[in-house]
Parts: sequence; C-alpha cells; structure tokens
Amino acid sequence: MPKNSSLTGPSPLSMLTLQRGASRGLSEQLRQQIEQAIGEGRLPPGARLPSCRDLAAQLGVARGTVRASYDMLVDGQFLQTRGAAGTFVSSLPPLKPVSARSERQRLEGTEEYEAPPLTFQMGIPASDAFPAKVWLRILQRQTRMQVSRPASYPDPRGSLALRQALVAYLAVARGLRCQADQIIITSGYAGAMGLIGLAMDFQGKTAWLEDPGFWVARRAIEALRVTPVAVPVDAEGLQVEAGIARAPDAAFALVTPGQQAPLGMTMSLARRHALLNWASRGQRWIIEDDYLGELQPGNRAAPALAALDSEGRVLHIGTFSKTLTPQLRLGFMVVPPALTARFGEVCALLSPASSGLLHNAVAAFLREGHFMRHLRRMKRVYHERLEQMIAALQPRFPDLQRAGLAVIVRLPDGFPDQVIAQQAVEWGMAPSPLSIWYQQADQRSAGLVLGAAHLPREGYTRSAERLKALVDAQAVRP
Repeated sequence: MPKNSSLTGPSPLSMLTLQRGASRGLSEQLRQQIEQAIGEGRLPPGARLPSCRDLAAQLGVARGTVRASYDMLVDGQFLQTRGAAGTFVSSLPPLKPVSARSERQRLEGTEEYEAPPLTFQMGIPASDAFPAKVWLRILQRQTRMQVSRPASYPDPRGSLALRQALVAYLAVARGLRCQADQIIITSGYAGAMGLIGLAMDFQGKTAWLEDPGFWVARRAIEALRVTPVAVPVDAEGLQVEAGIARAPDAAFALVTPGQQAPLGMTMSLARRHALLNWASRGQRWIIEDDYLGELQPGNRAAPALAALDSEGRVLHIGTFSKTLTPQLRLGFMVVPPALTARFGEVCALLSPASSGLLHNAVAAFLREGHFMRHLRRMKRVYHERLEQMIAALQPRFPDLQRAGLAVIVRLPDGFPDQVIAQQAVEWGMAPSPLSIWYQQADQRSAGLVLGAAHLPREGYTRSAERLKALVDAQAVRP
C-alpha cells in the first residue's frame, strides 16, 4: 500500500491526503482535513459524505479509521448522522477556535491587506457593481495617449485634468466651489492625513475627535503626535459645546459630517455653523472626512461642510476607495486658498502624487458622466442590500439601528463584541465591534456594525443565522 493515499474524483474530499507514519494517527488526520473542508466551505451544510465503507476503500484504510473520524466530527457537531440516509454536514457547524492571526488583526482594528472582502465588512464598495468594461476602455485609451506623449515629470499635486474634473464634480455633487490649485490628489485617506501631518504644525497639540469615531483616524492623530480629545456625538453630530468645555484650545477638529462613522447621522446645519464659528474665532482648523458623503441615504446628499466655509478653515478629504475601489488607492484633498502654496511645496519635496495615467483615467471617468451614473446605481444597490440584510437580521436581533449605509446590532453593555468579531472571521464574516469605536471606556457601548456592500454568497439569512449562533454562544458562557 503506498505511503500517501488520497481520494480521487470530483468530490470536495478528493484532495484528502493521509500520511502514514506521521506523528498524528490516520483517523486524526482525516478528522482535521474534513473539518477544514467544512470550515472553508468546500463541504457546504447539508452535503452528504461517503459511507465509511466507500471512503475507506478509496483511501485504502480500515473502515474503523473512517468511522473513528466520523464519530469525532459528530461529537464536535460538524457532522450529523441520519440513520440509513447517511452522514451529512451539519446545517450550522459549531464555532471554530480563532486563529492567533485573526485575533491579532481584529484586536488591532485592522483588516488583512489584499484579502477578499467578507460579509458585513465595513469600508468596501460593492465590487460586483463596478463598471469594469467602461473603466477598462477608458484606461486603455488613456494608456495609448500617455505613451505617445513626450516623457516629463507629472505635477506633484496630481494630474491637472483630474483636479479640473474634480472642480466641476465637487460643485455639483458636494456644493463645494474651489479652484484646481486648491485640490491635491492623494493616496487615499491615509495619504491625505500624512500630507496634513507634514504641512501643518500640529505636533504636541490637541484635537477634537468624534466619540464614537473612526479608530483609524484616532491612531493617525496619535501618530502625528497630537493628543485626541473625545467629543460625544448625538443625533445632530458632534457636540460643539462639549468640545469647547473639554478642550477649548484644540488646534483642530476631525469630523465626518456627511455620514458619521459609525452611527450614520448627518451633522445638522446648526452644528455645522457652530463648528465653523469655533474654528473662525480661534483661527483653528477643521478636517472634514467626507466619509460616504456622496452616498448619503435619500434623494440628495447634504452639501460638504467645506461648502459653508467662508473663512478658509476647512481641509476637505475625499476618496474613491468607497465609491470605486480601494485598489485605486486614490483620494483627494481640498485645502483653503491660503494653504495652497504650503501644501504644494510639501507635495513637491516629500509626497508627490501617484500615477498620472491613473489620474487621467479617473478624470475621463468623471468628465464623461460615468461616475455620477455609477453613484446613482450604487445608491440603489445599497438600498436593496440594506433592506435584505435588515429583513434577515430583524427576526434574530430585534435591537437594530440603521446607521447610514450600515446596520448596528446593539448588544447588552459589557457584551464581548470583540470576541464575536474575531470568531466571525472564521466564518467569512467581518462585523466591526462597536466598542472599539469609542475612545472613552465609560461611554463604551457593545454591538456589531455591519456593512451591506458585499453580497454574501450564501445569502443574508444564512449569515444572520451564523452571527446569531456566535452571539448566543457568548451569552450562555459563565
């Protein structure tokens, strides 16, 4: 009998390989490989397994070896027996232990780079709605044009064509009137924050941050050697008076007025004016993260905060990561007229913009109207998926809160939402634990923030069942 025996054929078990003479016995090897096939979805719920006799014959092992593996998997609730009908994968397999790698990623509040999107994951667009054919046609055209031109160094602030296209787009979509020299093309949100750190004298100062608010922004502020001050939000957005009481001398405020992250409300007009007045009186700054600003629910998005800025105190950050694809790694910043020379010099010396070819392709995408059509379609897609997701979650989680383009599952105070998020990764889900969005521990709420962009392969109902099982498992623990 050969040292390595493997199952052949088109079955999901065809890749089983048993190593004779290994430290683990044959039945344990078989158990682990079947469990892995279930966890990876190669053996879906309800799938019928070969009989002990058939699998033993194909693997070239004793029938008792296969029976011992099946018994262990039944005891672990991965399989269930149905008498003469056979052995099947359980309809809802049990929770698996979280790998050290997954636990580390979730505790740090970061996602695995270059990994495919997971169900409920925040911060990603609906990739299946991306107009790939149109984009590829434009990219090919721009490539041909680019190679026919004489070689030259691109503008470190970014392609003039894209900056001019953004002037027109921002005026229409965000109510923001500016000039091309105020716009700087960045490598996404992080690139914009890095430029601000290089151009502005913020080290050693304090800044207002929304609480709850985007944890990545908090870490970015700390990396700039700025002390973040938690300022609570309510139904109208950032509580300006609370910020004044807590840190009257803050150098700037970082806000998400279009669609607050993670609670989803739009900052009211009264709060916008109060925040602008605070900045104007003390010659302070406002960094506007226009997070999902173009995709606010409703027929028309509220204008950008910078659209109300008559004193030149707002630095506006936008990105194409949430509207097109994060693969572009492309964003932009609109700076007040008084700061254009300073930021332009920093770009030229320390942080020039990325590929002009990519910029010109996005410019054509904007100029020819494809981007606005894409946004309209995205809003329809997200509305439909939110409704499907809520319909699947509501029977299992009655305490739901709609939060812009996400849904928050509220959990009792102190509930281990971070543990649930860690375990969910093993089942292809990436809910964000609400507790990590809070800066102040005594204000922290437990819950799960669920994005609706990525359509689950097995449907929202199946994902909701798995999420409910994870929550119930934590609820019964002593």
